[in-house]
Amino acid sequence: MSKIFDSRDPEYKSPFGAAACGAAVRFAVRPGTENVTGVSLLLRREFGGTEQALPLSPSGDGRWQVVYTAPAEPDLVWYAFQFTYSDRVRPYGPHGFDDSSRWQLTVYDDSRPSPAWFGRGVTYQIFPDRFCRLSVPNTAGMVGDRVVHQSWDDTPVWRPDENGIVRNNDFFGGSLAGITSQLDYLQSMGVGTLYLCPIFESDSNHRYDTADYRRIDPMLGTEADFRALCAQARQRGMRVILDGVFNHTGNNSRYFNAQGFYPELGAAQSRESPYYSWYSFHPWPDDYDAWWGIKNLPAVNELEKSYVDYIIEGDNSIIKRWLRAGASGWRLDVADELPDEFIVKIRAAMNEEKIVIGEVWEDGTTKIAYSQRRKYLLGRETNGLMNYPFRTALMAYLLGGGAEYFRDSMEELRENYPAPAFYGAMNFLSTHDTPRLLTILGLTSPAPQTRDERAVYQLSDSDLARGMSLLKLAALILYTFPGSPMLYYGDEAGMQGFEDPFNRGTYPWGRENAELVQYFQQLGALRKSHEALQSGTIVYHAAQGRALAFSRRSEHDHCLTAVNAGDEPVTLTLPWDGTLAEDALSHQEFFCGNGLLRLTLEPYGTMLVTQPQE
Repeated sequence: MSKIFDSRDPEYKSPFGAAACGAAVRFAVRPGTENVTGVSLLLRREFGGTEQALPLSPSGDGRWQVVYTAPAEPDLVWYAFQFTYSDRVRPYGPHGFDDSSRWQLTVYDDSRPSPAWFGRGVTYQIFPDRFCRLSVPNTAGMVGDRVVHQSWDDTPVWRPDENGIVRNNDFFGGSLAGITSQLDYLQSMGVGTLYLCPIFESDSNHRYDTADYRRIDPMLGTEADFRALCAQARQRGMRVILDGVFNHTGNNSRYFNAQGFYPELGAAQSRESPYYSWYSFHPWPDDYDAWWGIKNLPAVNELEKSYVDYIIEGDNSIIKRWLRAGASGWRLDVADELPDEFIVKIRAAMNEEKIVIGEVWEDGTTKIAYSQRRKYLLGRETNGLMNYPFRTALMAYLLGGGAEYFRDSMEELRENYPAPAFYGAMNFLSTHDTPRLLTILGLTSPAPQTRDERAVYQLSDSDLARGMSLLKLAALILYTFPGSPMLYYGDEAGMQGFEDPFNRGTYPWGRENAELVQYFQQLGALRKSHEALQSGTIVYHAAQGRALAFSRRSEHDHCLTAVNAGDEPVTLTLPWDGTLAEDALSHQEFFCGNGLLRLTLEPYGTMLVTQPQE
């Protein structure tokens, strides 16, 4: 029995997924009955606010079809069908007849292309204080009350002080020069982009409470150190992306200056401060809007003209200044709390070789924040997003769920996202905001309940072995999936840890897990050498239970990823071009007959099938 409609099948909808503004989109249905007297395509524009019904015409082969011209302006178009019979009318939606829900057609502006370099390569996220230090820093004259660990191997401070406050004022002294000193190592990992957590002056170790956007935190170094890092990275084919925290500042900042550290008047000191209009007081000076009510993070009025000029549009704005100094783009912290117009202004201030990545934890085309449907991916805002849906779906699969959920979740994303955003997503499995991947995958018993226990917890030998097997499997999917695979510093070295700050330990130089490091170097090299992995299309061949297989294909290259996340062997029969195939991980060769490849995957087994090298 033929389908009535399938939004992902080109026989029923073409082109696949999102459409550019003004593009022709063909829809077709197969009613499957002769007593249908009419079919209409029902369309509702989310932002345009209009509704229309287009009649479909019978095509003589059992189908009814129509060509719809996408709106001239970016939009979300919600569509369904309506079937007319001699005695009734029935709507048809994603769940069948009499369904009131609708499919989604994302319409985006394709006039400003995204830079191709980002999605092709590997991104490496660095928490700057914890990656590499060259010497123990002296904190004299620095903003805030800083405490420096003398030992690089200490556990980060996590207990509240005598007033019950976790101050995040313990530092290890990682620096920009330290990062520069490890560029050869990063190059050996196949890294193409360095994503640095905030580097601007701040009195906390995480630096998400900016004190001065114009100044590198002195513990990290100087502007000259930053320029040297960017220049030396570029010589190795790497670019640097900065973390832009523009929704709030620190209260101990040049702009708010609650503690009076800076010589000029801040908003907390005087209504005559040039920064007073950046903040919302009610009343001044003690009550003000703050990020999630945290008073040391006063929220800014992002669209206040002087703030827009300072951050984005002025000749020496923060966005432009640090791009001129060598940065290749910005990752926008808490993008769902930034006005769409603010993000549009940032994109407009940058040339097409620079990139804007947003932190959004859901599907970026359907996200609603503060009761507003957001516009992150309609071609004028971010180039791409941190792909939390990828992490959510893949972790569910790795931790016992079916591969079907991962496939279906990712196909929904591929259908909803404009192709540049899907292929320009920042995919990851760990970040500074999540537990370490190895810890989560290795646990076979409930996590320790107290922070005292979690602070010192290490996996048992058996759990570590299981965790490493699953981590390798996860990494293979990550590195062979569309988008930029992002590696959180130290995951490749076997770092463990639960929530913040246990996921923000220091990189274990000299104590790395050599097996994992070598594996990630192999994955980085494979990503770099295969065009199919960088930009190829994706097709799923198996997604059932614990088995997952998908292929990536470009004009002259073909790669097939096959994994078994279960503890029993799995045999798969998969399509393959040619008579020979090779597992690029183990270099084992296989014979293929009749265009089919039969593979047996051991428990937690992985293969990356490629054409044998001549």
